[in-house]
Amino acid sequence: MGKVVECITPELQAFVEAQPVFFVASAPLSQQGHVNLSPKGLDCLRVLSPSRVAYLDLTGSGNETAAHLRENGRITFMFCAFTGAPRILRLYGTGEVVLPGMPQWVELIAHFPVYPGRRQVITAEISRVQTSCGFAVPLMEYTGQRDTLPRWAEAKGDDLPRYRQQKNATSIDGLPAPV
Repeated sequence: MGKVVECITPELQAFVEAQPVFFVASAPLSQQGHVNLSPKGLDCLRVLSPSRVAYLDLTGSGNETAAHLRENGRITFMFCAFTGAPRILRLYGTGEVVLPGMPQWVELIAHFPVYPGRRQVITAEISRVQTSCGFAVPLMEYTGQRDTLPRWAEAKGDDLPRYRQQKNATSIDGLPAPV
């Protein structure tokens, strides 16, 4: 087992901010439901306090995390060092979906760059912070972020709300998701 620390320390926050990719995991309560694990890139994650994080969720092919959070709130974030010293950081917590028009939206969205396709902000109160070695994580060379998702959302334009209704309103297990 890794080392459990009390909160997201300044050193761990710097580690989080240096990673070009992170992973978000969530799951429904049903044992027959699918565990979801999503990679996230771009400049979309912020450490808001030693026990709170948020990420800007852009429109994509699904909305699993939001559906799971609506049902049970459980969320885990994972960060891996692909360069430098080996390290894995996991943040376990309880998440919430903040949609445009909700009271917290204006405050939260100000933390992020303006990307086409902004769908929601996921916030999480972190209850467990755990590091582990990461000795088996490969060294990889970072060459840049893809611009495919922002370009896709920009091309969708005014059709984006209809797309969300068609593709993002339920999870793959049929749970309702906010759109």
